[in-house]
Amino acid sequence: MNIITISREFGSGGRELGKRLADLLGYDYYDKEILTKILQSEEKDDDHIAFALDNHGWLNYSLTFSRSFAPAITMVQSDVLKEQKRVIEKIAAMGKDFVIIGRSTDVLLKDYNPFKIFVCADTESKIKRCIERADNSEKLTKKAVARELRIIDESRKVNREIADGGTWGDRQNYNLTVNTTDWKIKDLAYAVKDYYTAFLNTKK
Repeated sequence: MNIITISREFGSGGRELGKRLADLLGYDYYDKEILTKILQSEEKDDDHIAFALDNHGWLNYSLTFSRSFAPAITMVQSDVLKEQKRVIEKIAAMGKDFVIIGRSTDVLLKDYNPFKIFVCADTESKIKRCIERADNSEKLTKKAVARELRIIDESRKVNREIADGGTWGDRQNYNLTVNTTDWKIKDLAYAVKDYYTAFLNTKK
């Protein structure tokens, strides 16, 4: 079983990169949106979760890649974190190859020795991506978006420190750091796939 975990700066396109990479590799794909939809079901017992995940069950959940400034999960929502952790552990226990975004999975799944990617970009690129993907009814200013980027990334930093005391974004914690600035994510996905494939070949 091969696992790729992706940590990313908000607005860097890391989630889209992860989905495209999963498609290229033929891996299953999981992110906050899919995990949340599984847990929002009225039935949260282990059998239901296993059924939702089996046979590439993630494909049953529609995905959007619009920008969202929804608050990051904090310790106040520790019950949500515990539920997500339970689902993530079940995903890993299935023994299938997959890509998973965020949720401190580089820490939660460390015993599976995942390939850990960190995705970043310069501030202007992140602001531009967020504004382009905003709802047409929103009147976002660059200043407002930059503020939200800092708040969300600070929350991710704190959650990473809580997980194991490590530093979010520290290159020593990842197998590959990818800067999406000036890249089309679709094109970049092929380059990351080639790097990852070469990495796997060194382990044979």
